[in-house]
Amino acid sequence: MRKVYKRLTFKDRQTIERMSRNGATPKELAAATGVHLATVYRELQRGDENGKYSAEAAQRTI
Repeated sequence: MRKVYKRLTFKDRQTIERMSRNGATPKELAAATGVHLATVYRELQRGDENGKYSAEAAQRTI
């Protein structure tokens, strides 16, 4: 059986941005968006803008 992978949508990125600004942990972000914890960590690095996550910055990099 193949694994099912999910790509983050802009809406998912906005959820990550909102929740991370409210102090959510990466584990909580992964549960809320339905992706693996490692995906969240990569996403947080991708969207890092001046020490804060930005959904728009992350969207521009793909």
